Amino acid sequence: MPTKTFPGRYSSLADIAIFIRQAAEEAGLEGFAIYAVETAVDEACSNIIEHGYQGQETGEIRCTTLTDAKGLTIILEDRGRPFDPSSVPDPQLDVTLDERQAHGLGLFFMRQLMDEVTFSTRGPVNVLTMLKHKEHKTE
Repeated sequence: MPTKTFPGRYSSLADIAIFIRQAAEEAGLEGFAIYAVETAVDEACSNIIEHGYQGQETGEIRCTTLTDAKGLTIILEDRGRPFDPSSVPDPQLDVTLDERQAHGLGLFFMRQLMDEVTFSTRGPVNVLTMLKHKEHKTE
């Protein structure tokens, strides 16, 4: 179960992406599945930095990856402000881009790109767990 801790800074996003890509490839994910995992993790980490740490870039993001028969599980932990996903309204997908808010689609995208997304807390630690299933090839 590889684990790595990164500074909670926007400049860490590239290093986090490398760590996640390597885990995705080792898990046997391919093509769009790797892109989906990278995009979801980038969005989640950006939100941790922007909202959890309020852009102060003072905290840390702990990334743990776990590979099993299902696929790849990614666990992101931080000590920023707690996040309640039920407080995020559903995006208005039926309005034009001009009418839509500029922000607020991150959680929606994470849920669309990943097979499972769960939020929890362990004391002062926020825990985001995301799972991407392996695609089983049929012959």
